Amino acid sequence: MLSFTVLQAQVNSLMPAPQKVIETKAKFRVSNLFSVESSSLTNSRVESYLNNILFRIDGRTGIGISKEQTYNGKGQVNIQYDQVAKLALGADESYKLKITAQAVNITSANDIGAIRGLETLLQLLSSDEDGYYFPGVMITDNPRFQWRGLLIDVCRHFFSVETIKRNLDAMAAMKMNVLHLHLSEDQGFRIESKVYPGLHELGSNGKYYTQDDIQSIIQYADNRGIRVIPEFDIPGHATSWFVAYPELASQPGPYSIEKKYGVMNPSFDPTKEITYDFLDKFLGEMSTLFPDQFMHIGGDENNGEDWDNNSEIQSFMKDNNLKDNQALQNYFNQRVSKILEKYDKTMVGWDEILQPGLPNNIVIQSWRGKEAMINAAKNGYRVMLSNGYYIDLCKPASAHYSNDPLASENNLTPEQRLNILGGEATMWAEMVTEETIDSRIWPRTCAIAERFWSKQDVTDMSDMYRRLDINSVRMEEIGLLHIKNQEMMMRRLTSGADISSLKILIDASEPLKIYSRHHQGVTYSTDMAFTRLADIAIPDPQSVRKFNSMVESYLASNSEKDKQNIIEQLKVWGNNHDEFQDLAKSAPILRDALPISKSLSKCALICLEFMRLEENSRTDSDTKQINSLFSEAKKPCMETELMVITAMEKLLQIKFD
Repeated sequence: MLSFTVLQAQVNSLMPAPQKVIETKAKFRVSNLFSVESSSLTNSRVESYLNNILFRIDGRTGIGISKEQTYNGKGQVNIQYDQVAKLALGADESYKLKITAQAVNITSANDIGAIRGLETLLQLLSSDEDGYYFPGVMITDNPRFQWRGLLIDVCRHFFSVETIKRNLDAMAAMKMNVLHLHLSEDQGFRIESKVYPGLHELGSNGKYYTQDDIQSIIQYADNRGIRVIPEFDIPGHATSWFVAYPELASQPGPYSIEKKYGVMNPSFDPTKEITYDFLDKFLGEMSTLFPDQFMHIGGDENNGEDWDNNSEIQSFMKDNNLKDNQALQNYFNQRVSKILEKYDKTMVGWDEILQPGLPNNIVIQSWRGKEAMINAAKNGYRVMLSNGYYIDLCKPASAHYSNDPLASENNLTPEQRLNILGGEATMWAEMVTEETIDSRIWPRTCAIAERFWSKQDVTDMSDMYRRLDINSVRMEEIGLLHIKNQEMMMRRLTSGADISSLKILIDASEPLKIYSRHHQGVTYSTDMAFTRLADIAIPDPQSVRKFNSMVESYLASNSEKDKQNIIEQLKVWGNNHDEFQDLAKSAPILRDALPISKSLSKCALICLEFMRLEENSRTDSDTKQINSLFSEAKKPCMETELMVITAMEKLLQIKFD
């Protein structure tokens, strides 16, 4: 439950931070007599979105808000916009929000701007001793970037329609506007094709979206001002295509759905005309299903081995003066681009597709880095950045927040800067399941959403984290499971036993970052149950940040309050191992975590002892033993790492060095 102090005036908790905010002392009181007047335009996004907002306000206040809408100029909340927008790149999302003691006014050019303003209004809901209110403000707001996306890989692990929709709600809450669905991969083909039914019938293990599902997702997203862009990864990452249609591949097969992860050899044969006939019919079908202008073809990580080992492909390359596999893939991409043009679609692809001969209306999604992105922008291509926003790497929100698509040192002309559309957070799903996807996306993606929306100079890291923690809790009301699923997973591992000692250990830990989890002796596959400590632990946990902050504050100020808070936390960790040992006796899966639990306890007790000493009494022998213990504590255990050890070391070093 939110504390009273968090529920007080919420002007400084807005996320993403608006472009301009002027505060007044007015308070618009919220009662069950709430009435709304909206623009006379009907059948728009605003009506359904407004009902959602009112429901969420009611959920926070419990006062039984009326859902009445009026058209007589007497509404307390007035929403005015000029038109229903076509959902497309560059749609106007600006709005103005004015709150006085008498009324709330949201004005915008179109209904998308209006729903962005409604989300800001909801974040402003505040309370005091007299009840609930909206604080007086005048807000003028618009996004910094046009393209503010989230990629969800539904291939390596499949996610239900319900999961996609609740994440769309979270995206809307953070004013993101593109859902990028990665729909084909070595591990699965995830969409129904009526033209080539073998794709989903044989390439999905029965886990795919029907076309009705997709239409439902698209409509749900549209109502929230979010575009849906499909990705069909070709010519590589393509095993699942060939399970039913091996004749399209560069090697004869047979093929089966891949269960392991990595860069695989199977690739489309770009020399066969049947390849392009097939893709023409398939992409034509998908073009009628997905209304957005853009369609993503992937194009990344094609290792070319199956091309190298095919004599007919090698002869084709020689006959057509294609000097290497890159040139062959460029030939393939040009053919595919013309197919997409036929269906009025614009091609999007990863860095690898950018080669001579492709039209410069395509969009490059950069995973390689800013240099590649900037070079593409200089050459006239529209680009978006994903390098630095790979949220599956479990990096802290601070790392993503400090990554700006338009850093000041980019040496781009004003015209070239316009080619940088924005960026996308990427949720690759090798080690993500229905139970953990929310905790891997949120709340860290809130920081990315702010980087895409707010001014470039909104960079205060501590303030970002303050607002991130507030909005993380708020987002539970839209159904996110990023908080509640963690304790559920702990209870399952312990068969309902007291999880207190496990939670203490988990709260001091994080899953391994980047791709180091793949190198801990476990071979991961789609068949595995991802229910280990590394799956329960979350990236960038508030508990670790809080302890690290206390240590930094104490070292800077020698505050007695900070010292006592640190001591109390060290006591908790120091005394936890005995209880955890008892729990592990009845939960065998936890026994592998005994070393990390013991390390946490020992390190905490050493820090506790020295925190209590008035003078340094540490001998050289003590120092050697402590260094050995802390080095051991930093080693991964069950694919997790103790993220509080570095802060503990700082305590010891500053006190005795």
